[in-house]
Amino acid sequence: MFFSQAGARPRTWEATPSERKKWVEVFKACDEDNKGYLSREDFKVAVVTLFGYKPSKIEANSVMSSINPNTSGILLGEFLNIVRKKKEAQLYRNEIRHIFTAFDRHYRGYLTLEDFQKAFKRVAPKLPERIILEVFRMNHWSLRETARRKPFVDQGSGSRLR
Repeated sequence: MFFSQAGARPRTWEATPSERKKWVEVFKACDEDNKGYLSREDFKVAVVTLFGYKPSKIEANSVMSSINPNTSGILLGEFLNIVRKKKEAQLYRNEIRHIFTAFDRHYRGYLTLEDFQKAFKRVAPKLPERIILEVFRMNHWSLRETARRKPFVDQGSGSRLR
């Protein structure tokens, strides 16, 4: 994706006290038997509660392998850090989606080279045309499938960024 290739990083985001309080409440509600930690299954329930989706086996394994090996599960501090990072990533994806939508003036779900050129002329009028074309050709993603890259479609004036 353009932003990660350009070296851009999501900004650090801090939870409000009310958000943090909610996360602590979710942790406590999902901590079966008040063990003081979340098991793998407890963690999955917490993610469903906070983010509305069930984490994949790969995501759950990744989280469980990243915690302190001297504990039996995810402690509150670790959980709060995981949730903060997930929220940061969610906000970053939403920001990218918002930028894409601003470029996609005709709401087609893809960008034409013309859309791309017009957008860059407004935000970076002195940027050389060849750079805009290079960026367009390097970065192909659609609003519908932001996680998956699609190949560049070059059909003359119908060139599209998908």
